[in-house]
Amino acid sequence: MLGLTSIVLAAGLALGSAGHAQTPTAAPATESTTTEATTTDAAAEATAEATPADPTLNPDGTQKVAPKEGVGLPVNGGIGLQDQYSVIGDDGHVFHNYVLLPVLIGISVFVLILLGIVIFRFRRAANPEPSKTAHNTALEIVWTLVPVLILLAIAVPSIRLLAKQYEPAPDNAVTLKAIGNQWFWSYEYPDNGDIAFSANLLKERNEVEAGQRYRTDVDGPRLLATDNRVVLPVNTPIRLITTASDVIHSWAIPAFWVKLDAVPGRLNETTFTIKEPGVYFGQCSELCGARHAYMPIAVEAVSPEEFEAWVRAKGGSMPDDADEPSNAAPAQEGADIVDDTATPADGSLPTLGNSTSAPASVE
Repeated sequence: MLGLTSIVLAAGLALGSAGHAQTPTAAPATESTTTEATTTDAAAEATAEATPADPTLNPDGTQKVAPKEGVGLPVNGGIGLQDQYSVIGDDGHVFHNYVLLPVLIGISVFVLILLGIVIFRFRRAANPEPSKTAHNTALEIVWTLVPVLILLAIAVPSIRLLAKQYEPAPDNAVTLKAIGNQWFWSYEYPDNGDIAFSANLLKERNEVEAGQRYRTDVDGPRLLATDNRVVLPVNTPIRLITTASDVIHSWAIPAFWVKLDAVPGRLNETTFTIKEPGVYFGQCSELCGARHAYMPIAVEAVSPEEFEAWVRAKGGSMPDDADEPSNAAPAQEGADIVDDTATPADGSLPTLGNSTSAPASVE
């Protein structure tokens, strides 16, 4: 009996000591988990503080700046050129309004008067005996010399304007690379790190599923609004480089006097300077396929300070920064994910079944 009692007491002590030993071991694990969670939260907060907010967007992701009526937009019933908001556009507007139009109208009126004179003065009833005159030296000199002078009057300002459009961009220019795809545009900022995104047409509210982003008046007019705007600084030379990944496209914004073909395997370049902040719209101006009419271009012009803030919000860098790697931010949330050309969440360029090579391969 004594031996049995000893065995029972020993077993009870062993079980008690084991349970007592397990209790304190849980505390260190809880402390470690709490520490790790605190560290993770602190890192997330530090990252959020380090990445500035996009100055062109509201906190909910909508656009801050809405387009203005008649600025960078087509106007109902308009028969002339759009108002120009670039330096080169002012020169082109003056050339069109004060050189080409007067010459065109003058020649048309002059020819109409000549036709009237011929019809009434040299009709059969007024000239039963037709004239036998074969040559008129003075008249032949006049009708040869006058067209030459007219052509010279047009050619001099025309060539000057053309040369100005293709002057090499200065060193302080901001480079924008526009890549045409069937049927959307993708953009890169080679001088500002790894910023790259695609811009797709925003569909109407009744054309998308519930919960997906659709066009509003703040985004722009129907068939011209895009899910991602090109952001460029004002009063700064812009070096526009165009190319394409499949067929020939054309990057055109009438308010900037810019229309530049995007050709696969080729880089075309032009320079322009935007004068005023605002939102400006254009379209692909080269017949490029079935959805050619659905390749809009939206440019938001901002101050240089806002442009720098936008670049940093996208994970890019400015040319004056130290040489550090840049991590481009993904495209804006809420893009039209139904369209197979919509910007993926990781910010990479979409891959289409009918596309050829990736735009990034065209250098």
